[in-house]
Amino acid sequence: FDSIGFIAAFCTTMSFLPQVLKVLKTGDTQSLSLGMYIIFVIGVSLWLIYGIAKQDWPITIANACTLVFAGVILAMKIKNTLKLKKSAQ
Repeated sequence: FDSIGFIAAFCTTMSFLPQVLKVLKTGDTQSLSLGMYIIFVIGVSLWLIYGIAKQDWPITIANACTLVFAGVILAMKIKNTLKLKKSAQ
């Protein structure tokens, strides 16, 4: 069953790659929800901790990678949100 877990982990983790590449290329995060990415990054962090605690490699590896991808998107979203608020003042 580990192979099914690794395949599922690969698919769900890689689903973030196009969004990360688009955000890095364009810098555009306006249509992305800040609240969703904050909650998602917290959830992925907890899944990562869970995977480590259970020594479950598919969960651990997938969530470590997803945390990096979602973290990049979240950081860019926060940066752009702060920049917009600053320019509006």
